Amino acid sequence: MDLEKAFDRVLRVVIRWAVHKLGVEGWLVSAVMYAGAKTVVRTVYGNSNSFEVKVGMNQGSALSPLLFVIVIEAVSREFSIASP
Repeated sequence: MDLEKAFDRVLRVVIRWAVHKLGVEGWLVSAVMYAGAKTVVRTVYGNSNSFEVKVGMNQGSALSPLLFVIVIEAVSREFSIASP
């Protein structure tokens, strides 16, 4: 499994599902997930309008690698339960 680019492509709804599946409380999920995170695209012509970030984890955050591992763990558990 090639996980090199997967880190940037995890949907935030999947991250929320994973942390809930592993028993993390809702208020902590909201605090960690950068609720309402928005960004802009900067070009030589100026900045775009802001838009909500729905995919990926915050680059440079110390929590991002941990969140990715949590997603992988939750998915692994889900497949383990589904398999006889």
